[in-house]
Amino acid sequence: MKLRGLLSEQEFGAITAKDDWAAAGIVAFDWLVIAITFVVVGLVPNVLTIVLAIFVLGARQLGLGIIVHETGHRTLFSAAPVNDFVGNWLAGYWVFSNKKTYMQVHLKHHKNAGTEDDPDLNNYRSYPISRASFKRKVFRDLSGQLGWRRLKSIGRSLKKNANLDEQNKAFLQRSMGVNLLLLLVLSSFNAAWLYLLWVAAFMSSHMLVVRIRQIGEHAGVPDNFDSDPRKNTRTVYVNNWERFFIAPHHVSYHLEHHLLASVPIYHLREMHLLLLAKGYYQQVEFPKGYVDLVNKVTKA
Repeated sequence: MKLRGLLSEQEFGAITAKDDWAAAGIVAFDWLVIAITFVVVGLVPNVLTIVLAIFVLGARQLGLGIIVHETGHRTLFSAAPVNDFVGNWLAGYWVFSNKKTYMQVHLKHHKNAGTEDDPDLNNYRSYPISRASFKRKVFRDLSGQLGWRRLKSIGRSLKKNANLDEQNKAFLQRSMGVNLLLLLVLSSFNAAWLYLLWVAAFMSSHMLVVRIRQIGEHAGVPDNFDSDPRKNTRTVYVNNWERFFIAPHHVSYHLEHHLLASVPIYHLREMHLLLLAKGYYQQVEFPKGYVDLVNKVTKA
């Protein structure tokens, strides 16, 4: 059954409505957590606070990536120019995420999910995998091996900056600019070393939470080659700690996003509950947390 036939006009309007205050709250929350993290580590620098900060910052970097995603769909704020400004200057540039090129690929993912033409298929087509293989992936992420490749890619772009097209050149310069700004702000508090936490998080915990998010969305689903999103996409039920460290801003409601990409992320849970009450998810399994998920997508 098509969703427009299942939902009333009032329900459809409610879940697709833009809420600029909710959107602003999402952006403000990420940056407030980032600021508090730097302050706490700056005041109480020890092994515990540093390790915790790396995981907190990695999750907030994912949060900024989610803002890029939402503004790319033009679903976060009601005004397109605000989506563009926030998606670039308050999110994408800080984590070297080019909203324009990202959305070119991402929209193809939406169009081709459930087929061999899905550009993201290689991220999850091999699942389920062995637990030993999964542990190796986690080690590569947390040890910075994957992140180092990402940094080298950025370095190569810097070397050939003169040969880039104007859009990519501007993206790279602005990304470097805002990161330099962060370094200067921290330096003004005699705490330039804290910027290393931002880089360390980007290279390690950020890579891990991005991987876990990808696994949660499409890995080990009932059928990667079924056109029904209920078969090729997944929603994961998460607790508050998992939401904070792994799945910011209700991003774990990914099935709902594929069912109706025009629904802002702050309405996805509402949409999920509506469809659940209407029986749309009969025989659909929702893992209860990421430990449950990993157990389902790995094998001894």
